[in-house]
Amino acid sequence: MKKILVTGAVGQIGSELTMYLRKKHGNENVVAVGHRTKPSEKLLNSGAFEFLKIEDINEVENAIKKYNIGTIYHLAAILSAIGEKNPQLAWDVNINGLYNILEVSRKYKCSLFVPSSIGAFGPSTPADNTPQDTIQRPTSMYGVTKVAGELLCDYYYTRFNVDTRGVRYPGLISYETLPGGGTTDYSVEIFYEAIKNKQYTCFLKHDTMLDMMYMPDAIKGCVDLMEADPAKLKHRNAFNLTAVNFTPEQIATEIKKHIPEFQIDYDVDPIRQAIADSWPNHMDDSAAREEWGWNPKYDLELMTKDMLEKLEIKLKK
Repeated sequence: MKKILVTGAVGQIGSELTMYLRKKHGNENVVAVGHRTKPSEKLLNSGAFEFLKIEDINEVENAIKKYNIGTIYHLAAILSAIGEKNPQLAWDVNINGLYNILEVSRKYKCSLFVPSSIGAFGPSTPADNTPQDTIQRPTSMYGVTKVAGELLCDYYYTRFNVDTRGVRYPGLISYETLPGGGTTDYSVEIFYEAIKNKQYTCFLKHDTMLDMMYMPDAIKGCVDLMEADPAKLKHRNAFNLTAVNFTPEQIATEIKKHIPEFQIDYDVDPIRQAIADSWPNHMDDSAAREEWGWNPKYDLELMTKDMLEKLEIKLKK
């Protein structure tokens, strides 16, 4: 069989998606790709790993040929907060890197998953029950690259018949790998600090409402979409996807049910707060539910309980 390539395999999503796919399809059939960050022993010892720069199309093409790749999960990206500090790097990785992935997908007839983000929306987007198809005028470089990426994937499907598919992820929460410089990073950091120090200083305002998702749902969502019947997909790229919706104050309250002494305070970062304020409060993900059966498992209560239990075990090691 043709193999699967995961770019950004050392990142928050990629590290867990790679292991999920290896368990599902066999270690020898899933190739992990990273850039600079050293992979975990678990990732490195379970299958093939390559360091490459996705901005270099020759390196990308060599990996596709070497491993006989048929499906690509393209997760390598610069996230929102880092993208504002270095917008040129964000454009180079998020757009030029994606273009290279699309080109090799066209040339070698690969199926391609590319995640977009809640960051693809902006302050003029309807904030509540944000429609699947609506105005997208983001005010961050990250958001600009995500909208451009959505359009590029649509173009490669309609122009070259490349099997591109994708979702708009909300903030993602996981215990395996720390996030890498996004606006919703607080929703992971708060769990670590609750366990270690019983206190967390949040960089967003207490009432900042955002969509979120626990990583098991995020992984299942992208794999389910890639395995969905293409005849049922009216939308191919950038399905709105969400699972839970809360503010920093609400998640802190839920954590206090398990750690009563936990306290939260606030030191607002104006850059990340401005990005968060430009995003929707809640996305309408009915298109994903109707077209390929999206149905998340974890609500705030179940996610908080599982996250704390898993982190307790991890931090004791």
